[in-house]
Amino acid sequence: MSQFDSIRPYYDAEVNAAIREIVNDSMLAAMMQFTFPQDLGCCWKDRMKHTHSLRDFQINFIYPAVKKVLEMSSEGLTLGGFEQLEPNTAYLFISNHRDIILDTSLLNASLFENGLVMTTSAIGDNLIKKPFIHFLSRLNRNFAIKRGVTGRALLESSLLVSQFIHKSLLRENRSVWTAQREGRTKDGNDLTQRGVLKMLTLAEKGSNPFGFFDKIQLVPVSISYELDPTDSLKIPELIAKSKEEMYVKGENEDFITLLSGILGPKKRIHIQVNKILTDEVRQLKKQDLSQNEKLSKLSELIDQQIWKGYKLWPSNYIAYDLLNQKSQFASQYTAAEKASFEKRLLQKVNQKNPLEVKNFLQMYAHPVVNQLGI
Repeated sequence: MSQFDSIRPYYDAEVNAAIREIVNDSMLAAMMQFTFPQDLGCCWKDRMKHTHSLRDFQINFIYPAVKKVLEMSSEGLTLGGFEQLEPNTAYLFISNHRDIILDTSLLNASLFENGLVMTTSAIGDNLIKKPFIHFLSRLNRNFAIKRGVTGRALLESSLLVSQFIHKSLLRENRSVWTAQREGRTKDGNDLTQRGVLKMLTLAEKGSNPFGFFDKIQLVPVSISYELDPTDSLKIPELIAKSKEEMYVKGENEDFITLLSGILGPKKRIHIQVNKILTDEVRQLKKQDLSQNEKLSKLSELIDQQIWKGYKLWPSNYIAYDLLNQKSQFASQYTAAEKASFEKRLLQKVNQKNPLEVKNFLQMYAHPVVNQLGI
């Protein structure tokens, strides 16, 4: 038994057996029919049965699926900053997080196309409770973060994740993706949680845990969708939070959100690889500050990079102007784009509930506010 068996992706030696567990699953068939619509003879199934590594599974099945999602639900993906990344080099990508599956899938597709090391990626175990999704997640090189644990169990879980990340980056030369906070940012205000950074240092031995960041290459990543297909699905939780009420998810809410995020219309998408924070980390390491103070300053640096690299779309500027009842950014969108966004607002949000309208607009306006504050 490996110490990481409860959270890790499959080993290559386990891949074929795992594939054979799900190869006849109806959800996999639907996924492959979407990905390979011309493959009426189920040739994909024969190819899958002869797959024996995570990389082959990702390249031959996940990558084409992601490309098909882009083709069917977006107006294209643009990239920035990938030229600064080196082949055969492991990076810790800390990213804003909007979509359950696509954020990491699009980044990995882009890394693959640029000849770079693909990531092992964090995913909440609440999202992979269905057996098929659990198998698929492990085949896609995800590692699980336990949700809903507290106290000693939380500390033990966090230490285990930290050790797994250290092993991936420093011993296996495997890039790692993690969100800047626990779960997705639902209000559009991308802020790095200090607790996430602290978790990353738990496995660092010695008196200076912050030194971990000096051993790796830390890269903030910004991903921005012109439209969020799950925008209206996020409203109930945002309203509950604003009223300081506990929000209880529906039984299949995560799964519905997952599918909506994948298949719903997004218009344009941009991924920006921001500055590698090597120099900044070394400067912070030298400062006479406590561990928590260093982590707070690092979280602020990551935030600024993510905000700066976030591609602002007409939807963001329109929402900002509507929220503030101004036309400050009118030059950034057309009358037709504004009318289209207002129609979306009308269709998706109860206009008689000002709180719903406000939360919807803030979701798109926050990235503009953050860039203005840099």
